[in-house]
Amino acid sequence: MPALAKRLDEFQVSASVVMTIKGRELAAKGVKVISLASGEPDFPTPLHAIEAAYRAAREGDTKYPPQDGTRALKEAVQRKFKRDNDLDYALDEIMVTNGGKQSIFNALMATCDPGDEVVIPAPYWISYADMAKVAGARPVPVNCPQNNGFKLRPEDLDAAITPCTKWVMLNFPNNPTGAACSRAEMQALAEVLLHHPHVWVMTDDMYEHLVYDGFEFCTIAEVEPRLRDRTLTVNGASKTYAMTGWRVGFCGGPRPLIKGMVNMQGQATSGVSTVGQAAAAAALDGPQDLVRERAEEYRKRRDLVVEMLNAAPGVNCHKPEGAFYVFPNIAGCLGKTSTGGRRIETDTDFALALLEEKHVAAVQGAAYGMSPYIRISYATDTTSLREACARIQEFCKGLA
Repeated sequence: MPALAKRLDEFQVSASVVMTIKGRELAAKGVKVISLASGEPDFPTPLHAIEAAYRAAREGDTKYPPQDGTRALKEAVQRKFKRDNDLDYALDEIMVTNGGKQSIFNALMATCDPGDEVVIPAPYWISYADMAKVAGARPVPVNCPQNNGFKLRPEDLDAAITPCTKWVMLNFPNNPTGAACSRAEMQALAEVLLHHPHVWVMTDDMYEHLVYDGFEFCTIAEVEPRLRDRTLTVNGASKTYAMTGWRVGFCGGPRPLIKGMVNMQGQATSGVSTVGQAAAAAALDGPQDLVRERAEEYRKRRDLVVEMLNAAPGVNCHKPEGAFYVFPNIAGCLGKTSTGGRRIETDTDFALALLEEKHVAAVQGAAYGMSPYIRISYATDTTSLREACARIQEFCKGLA
């Protein structure tokens, strides 16, 4: 058989996908698995977005889309950036992508050369580092410790930037920790970046509307306009509007960068589904009350999960400002043996034993660049969350 590309040797299937698959395999055998591994809203797509897609299909909007997005959606994105972020982007400074993930991939592929470095605060979404590698760059993780709320410290950012740095990637609210930066904290990071004019700045704002307890979201190009001409602001419909399967992301940035990204997308996937774009435009321009209502439901779930996890022996769970994840420290569980006989030496051991013995799927922190932690998604119903956390408590109590 002909050989596969050597670049595949550097990558593995996402740990969250692996744990989700393992959970499904157990469920197929009749085991009642509660999956807290997937970062996917359990709410339905808003009805007016679905109706917009249906109407677009019925009216014949089913041909090849423009490579950078339909005018209708780009104008909706333009209004969204102005309304929510006080950012003014011209239409040729905006592009639509197959999910927010492709915005990130396009940007890295359009800018990175071998030897470049991409600074990534850790813990980080699994795909950031792998996408940097695909683009030929070297990921440079920067530790964001729990005692700083899992937030990036300006002095650590400054120390990580070198003449080889091409990008600094920001993701607050963060996957996997839920940490979010205040305006003052974001300004402090911006002050560092102003001293490094050779560096592009990418901000993944996918969880911007999922913030709690009166926390006010901000994005770096809004906080520091002097960074606007080298900042890519990435967002999408998936988390805010429960539209993960529609695959519609978007971004705003400087015209030359967007032009290069459109060119890259043209070689990979071309444009985004026209009916999906119609749905996303309706979601962005439609009533936003549902977004706030769902955020309040997520807050209640967060509070439940944090309280119950902190009652589990050996677990310490920080209460985050946003997203729908918690990232509990399980250091107090290491060096012990589960009731099923598995020695718990790492967070991977913990996650596997938890799935096999208590049938709760979570993802090991090692996959996100920080141990010993696990990532738990609370984007599921309250009854399931309560049962899952009770099982985690039982699992931890059984460690000896």
